Amino acid sequence: MGVLKVVQALSHLALGYIANMSVLLGRVIAAMLLVVGLAGVATAASAAVPQGESAPQMLPQVLPAVSGQQQLAQMDLSVLGMYQHADVVVKTVMIGLLMASIITWALFFGKSAEIMAAKRRLRRELESLNEARSLDEALAVAASFATDSVGSRLLAQTQNELELSAESSDNNGIKERAAFRLERSVAATSRAMGKGNGFLATIGAISPFIGLFGTVWGIMNSFIGIAHTQTTNLAVVAPGIAEALLATAIGLFAAIPAVVIYNIFARTIAGYKAMVGDYAAQVLLLLSRDLDLAASADSRQAQGVAKYRIG
Repeated sequence: MGVLKVVQALSHLALGYIANMSVLLGRVIAAMLLVVGLAGVATAASAAVPQGESAPQMLPQVLPAVSGQQQLAQMDLSVLGMYQHADVVVKTVMIGLLMASIITWALFFGKSAEIMAAKRRLRRELESLNEARSLDEALAVAASFATDSVGSRLLAQTQNELELSAESSDNNGIKERAAFRLERSVAATSRAMGKGNGFLATIGAISPFIGLFGTVWGIMNSFIGIAHTQTTNLAVVAPGIAEALLATAIGLFAAIPAVVIYNIFARTIAGYKAMVGDYAAQVLLLLSRDLDLAASADSRQAQGVAKYRIG
């Protein structure tokens, strides 16, 4: 009995000790959790930015933007200003395109005056040729023409063929050779009048691509500037892109008039060539008539001689 009581007493003491240890352990754990919570709150508080300190941190971000806008507003974005600030390659492209544009307009005014004067002169010569009834009359009328006129050259070619074929009795052969000479003269006149159109075609074809090359070069310089400054500020990007677009605009300014003027000249020269062809056809008509009349006269004369001999 005494032993049993001792064991019961020890067990009660152990249970009491364990209970006390559990409470103590719970308190320790609660204290640790409290410490951890306070540490987390402190960390979060240190990571958060107070409201009063937000302005000094935002100020360096706002000020460069305002400064960039002021810098962009102070830049000279006129055509001359963009040209002066452009790269050497872009400047070379712009100068070349401007020279091409000057050549285009110089050809337009010079060739327009030449074609108009040539058409007026040829129209007067054609009216005079229509009044002639034979090749000799046409040569007499052409004596008053200018020495370098188209009508005089065509009549001279026909007269030369008649002189070279004076001993030939084949009128058809004479007509074919004269027609070949006139055809070649008409083609040569058309080629001479079309000089300069090749430049217009070339300028109209390559100017947009040259302007595009300047555009690509300017945009490439803009990206290089962005990489060096490590900013996408408008003041850094805008000038290079503006210069690039200016090169494209000048390319179109040179190409569009060149294409339009080329088409105008092509139609005008085609009309002039048709007028020269009409003149050549009239000369060939006079030649054919003279040859046929001469052949008919010789035939009648031969018939008259035969009748005289028979009689």
